[in-house]
Amino acid sequence: MYKIAVMGDYDSIYGFAALGLTLFATDGKSDEEIARLTRSVAESDYGIIYMTEETMARIPRELERYQTKMTPAVIAIPGVKGNTGIGISGVKKSVEQAVGSDILFSND
Repeated sequence: MYKIAVMGDYDSIYGFAALGLTLFATDGKSDEEIARLTRSVAESDYGIIYMTEETMARIPRELERYQTKMTPAVIAIPGVKGNTGIGISGVKKSVEQAVGSDILFSND
């Protein structure tokens, strides 16, 4: 059975511990350390990695590895500083690839 991880700054992720999820705080880590941590978590028994958008923005090349893989699913969540738009951008890109067009396009 797969486990679920949550990565990001501690203030943004500590509440997930109440749900029994495994936390990986990235406070004070360099981008390279975060990339190595992500790789380590991904190569373990984690099927889902929730990651704050701010953390995702720091390691885009590392995250490319997981875009076409079934597991782990890396899912953006907003941090305590708010939504940066990375999450919705990723969903939009996935929908465009799946259906062949931008269904979120607005004529406004």
